[in-house]
Amino acid sequence: FGPCVTLVGFADEAHALALANDSRFGLGAAVWTRDVARAHRVAQGVRAGIVWVNAHHRNDPSSPWGGFGHSGVGRENGWEALHEYTETQSVVVCLDDTPFDWFGGAERYN
Repeated sequence: FGPCVTLVGFADEAHALALANDSRFGLGAAVWTRDVARAHRVAQGVRAGIVWVNAHHRNDPSSPWGGFGHSGVGRENGWEALHEYTETQSVVVCLDDTPFDWFGGAERYN
C-alpha cells in the first residue's frame, strides 16, 4: 500500500472528473490550478474524502480524514471522529413512588 500519482491529459473539466472518479477508491485527490472557481468546482465533483488545492497531504487535525468508496470506513479527526466513536444513550430514572400516568388516566395503564 502506498500513495500513487497518475498524470493523464484531459480535454475539459468533465473529462478530468470522469478520469478522477473512475476508481473504487477515493481517499485523497489534488487539484492544481490558478483558477479558484475552477478549483472549487472540480473539488466538489471529485469523489474523494479530502481534496487539496495546489498542495498535497497537508492535514489539519481539525479536518475530517477518511475516504470514499473502498478507501476506508468512517472518519478520523474533527467532530466527525468524535461521532464515529460515540453511542448516545438516554437513561430515565424515576425516584418518586407516586404513580405517574403518561397517557392521562387511561385505565389500562393504572
